[in-house]
Amino acid sequence: MADITAAELKSRIESGEQLNLIDVREPNEYEASNINAKLIPLATLPNRLEELEGLKNEEVIIHCKSGRRSANAQQFLQAQGFTNVRNVIGGIDAYLSL
Repeated sequence: MADITAAELKSRIESGEQLNLIDVREPNEYEASNINAKLIPLATLPNRLEELEGLKNEEVIIHCKSGRRSANAQQFLQAQGFTNVRNVIGGIDAYLSL
């Protein structure tokens, strides 16, 4: 599936939709601003795959600050068999600028 725009994500969050949203930034970045995503820093993702095992065939939305780390996380999860991983284009920076 294609990546997701910040505007689409914001619309879905505001509508109350339950999302599998993962933030791959560092804890200090998450504390500064977050959108209630599950925090799994990119460097820890390989060791925390069991937390996501039940989501292999569900939509998983990944974000970071600008979209670069989340693109890496997206590729990693796809290589692990996740079938519907979407990266937030522009990351939380784009989301917060809306």
